Amino acid sequence: MLKNSNKDIFKKKLTKREKIEVWVSRVFIWGAILVIMFPIVAIITASLSSGTSFIQNGILPKEITFSNYKHVIEETDFLVWIKNSLIVCTAVAAVQVIMTLPAAYAFSRLRFTGRKYGLMTLLILQMFPATMAIPAILSIAYRVPFGMDNLAFLIVVLCGSSAYNIWLMKGFVDGIPKELDESAFVDGATNWKIFTKIIMPLSKPILVVIFFFSFIAMFGEFMISGALLKSPEVKTLVLGLNGLMVSGNSTNWPVYAAASVMATVPLAILFVFIQKFITKGLVAGAVKE
Repeated sequence: MLKNSNKDIFKKKLTKREKIEVWVSRVFIWGAILVIMFPIVAIITASLSSGTSFIQNGILPKEITFSNYKHVIEETDFLVWIKNSLIVCTAVAAVQVIMTLPAAYAFSRLRFTGRKYGLMTLLILQMFPATMAIPAILSIAYRVPFGMDNLAFLIVVLCGSSAYNIWLMKGFVDGIPKELDESAFVDGATNWKIFTKIIMPLSKPILVVIFFFSFIAMFGEFMISGALLKSPEVKTLVLGLNGLMVSGNSTNWPVYAAASVMATVPLAILFVFIQKFITKGLVAGAVKE
């Protein structure tokens, strides 16, 4: 009897209005997919094209060639750029994760002077564009012997922008029941024990998300890196790609497209490994009872 009722539910005919809404939703979704896919298809087809022009006669190139990828590997410092970017992105993302969780725990669970407006002040300060900080950063870089053309100094400078991550992490920690803390206090646990034994294990999904967000942000960072890094051996990927555009009288767009396609590989691999944590980490902090 129950099976028949379920079949009747699934066989229920849609009204005319519901059908129109379904088709409008489908058209909108397919339109959005086409808009998103167009630049991806364009950059891939350009990377497989011969010549120096980005625009081809038609969607697919007349002659498919992988010479542009070969040119990027053999004739440029692409592998050096990738290595430097991975070093900077991984280090900055790891440091920001290490700094973010204790700060978020303090804002969420502890009571101290300045707690109410402290995080909001950090967020407001981070709203100012990074270009405002470049003169101050350069003034320090010129005074210290290791300020310019040094990846370690760049990592230290980039590690400071984590106010948004603290706010995101605080939302997640707020969603962890405080009863767990109270039970641990009854058993004689300190704040450090609660932090390491309860908060940290339960925060793994959001920690992965913050690491990924920080990694992406640093992967595309240009202004501060461009101000501090000048030597070819320490340039990051974004600086190298920018060099491909401004070198010579005209830009070889197929070569640039090939380099851009290969630049997405690290992010794609990282996303494949952590995709199961992303939805869980982002949604958990927004669930309130």
